[in-house]
Amino acid sequence: MTNQGRVVVVTGASAGIGRAVAREFAGTGDRVALIARGRAGVDAAASDVTRRGGTPLAVHADVTDFDQVDAAATRVEDEFGPIDVWVNAAFATVFANFEDIEADEFRRATEVSYLGFVHGTMAALHRMKPRNRGTIVQVGSALGMRSVPLQSAYCGAKHAVNGFTESLRTELMHDHSDVHVTVVQMPGVNTPQFSWVRSRLPRHPRPVAPVYQPEIAARAVRYAADHPRHKQYWVGASTVATILGQRVMPALLDRYLARTGVSSQQTDDRTGHRDGNLFTPLDDEPGADHGAHGEFDAQSLAVSPAWWLRSHARALVVTGAAAAGMAGVAAARR
Repeated sequence: MTNQGRVVVVTGASAGIGRAVAREFAGTGDRVALIARGRAGVDAAASDVTRRGGTPLAVHADVTDFDQVDAAATRVEDEFGPIDVWVNAAFATVFANFEDIEADEFRRATEVSYLGFVHGTMAALHRMKPRNRGTIVQVGSALGMRSVPLQSAYCGAKHAVNGFTESLRTELMHDHSDVHVTVVQMPGVNTPQFSWVRSRLPRHPRPVAPVYQPEIAARAVRYAADHPRHKQYWVGASTVATILGQRVMPALLDRYLARTGVSSQQTDDRTGHRDGNLFTPLDDEPGADHGAHGEFDAQSLAVSPAWWLRSHARALVVTGAAAAGMAGVAAARR
């Protein structure tokens, strides 16, 4: 790493987890390239990076278009130098029963939330592989391991991200490459998506509790970038419980989610249908920045004991071993 820090690219950097990730890397002095559609959002994210001590580069691009993504990567390397870390975080979706989703809506959600990750990974890998170094971090979800009702498009895309990333990982291992790819599986996070998502629900969509603040997700992404040899990371006790539950009793979870999954993803507010940001960004005009947080601050957790334990596991093992050794020496003396 140079004195200027790493070169980090974040897609979906205009809001939500991507915005928080950009701030997190900026806090360590990195040069952060921000890729997103919404001009007001990505420009505000660039200001955040500057305030946090990083160097920003705002790039307006649609991740569904590989040529735009590849051109963005070229611009980043022309201005910042070789890319060290690429974070795929962009997504768009529609909240609705599957039978209420139009074919073009499902296609668009898949193109952003799955093919957007493929395009970002391709652009990064084309540059990292010849240099034999670099890290790609996929922002995944517990819903990519265990699907829920009302989110067929999103869950399908996140499952697909896991599948193609696993295949790529084994190819890199076969080639003995020092390019690494890892996935960070997220819990419900308080982001603006629930205010600007396309919805055909009768009530306002919400994340499934417990809800975590995006800064927890961002810290996990940076940790994964620093420790990329691990296949995937599970963030939050709810993610751990969801994934383990799916492995042990998937049929029971089907019945449980059939009873509770629809109501638990809606508030009591009746908002009706809305177009959302599926095809057009809602943070493109001046003053339209939405930031990293959504509207559920009062219900969201700022800490995750489960993630703290996971991210400090090595230090805890070393400390425990040292304590046991000291206890053994003391016992021997006695």
